[in-house]
Amino acid sequence: MVKLLISDPIAEEGIEKLEQAGFELDHKYDLSAEELTDEIGQYEGIVVRSATKLRAPILEAADNLKIIVRAGVGLDNIDLNRADELGIEVHNTPAASSNSVAELALGHMFSLAREIPRGTASLKDQKWIKSDLYGTELSGKTLGIIGIGRIGSLVAKKGKALGMEPIAFDKFVDESPVDVVEMVGLNKLLGSSDYITLHIPFVESEGATIAEPEFKKMKNSVYLINCARGGVVDEGALKKALANDWIAGAALDVFTEEPPEDEELLSFENLSLTPHVGASTEEAQTRVGTQAADELIDFFDKEE
Repeated sequence: MVKLLISDPIAEEGIEKLEQAGFELDHKYDLSAEELTDEIGQYEGIVVRSATKLRAPILEAADNLKIIVRAGVGLDNIDLNRADELGIEVHNTPAASSNSVAELALGHMFSLAREIPRGTASLKDQKWIKSDLYGTELSGKTLGIIGIGRIGSLVAKKGKALGMEPIAFDKFVDESPVDVVEMVGLNKLLGSSDYITLHIPFVESEGATIAEPEFKKMKNSVYLINCARGGVVDEGALKKALANDWIAGAALDVFTEEPPEDEELLSFENLSLTPHVGASTEEAQTRVGTQAADELIDFFDKEE
């Protein structure tokens, strides 16, 4: 019987699938690095989310480990190079949360367009600032999408359904994968968009995709949304852009440091903020759990 370690919680539907497939499951959450190093050698597979960090010393102690499944998208909590050297496969569930992230990006656009954070804060402070909250519609606005993969394509389709005009830049894609999107160069996207939303990974060696030079190419009426990864937007440059009215506002679900401790950044009124909840929906987590289970079942079926 294949023995699996579930080191971070996943949806019950995924657990049931694994049990029905005949795996022996151990649920051990919140293990320290030292505890996980001691425990991991007995398992052939492990399921992690973002909390468990599988660095080289832990992987080197995983004598029997054949597969790591990340129940989610990002793999920055796993030492991929060392896993590859040790012959350990690494899988994830990239499509499971795409719709939830796309909906959150659109939700932040509505939030910014109608100044919902400011309206909420003012009412909680017992102020009635109705005449100050003069919003705009999303319909008719140019929606600039940086990264036209699964999530970016969904954002484009949803934006089009709202009457927006989607354009996209992707350094790996020349032809649009969806017929509602026109592919353009980055400079054109920056200069012509009313909303810019990012759906790309953060590559440390390349640094931020949006920094001061990019902010200076944008309209001063643009709104920037980052539901991708902390680091793709230079937060120092973002503060400068907000303070100097280079842009109208921004929305962040992800941060360079999480949780963020930059009080200056968090103090801007024209910010819509969420604490990295892009995939935090019931539907997404059910899909994440069941797809993680499918990855393990398929892997060990092929082994037989």
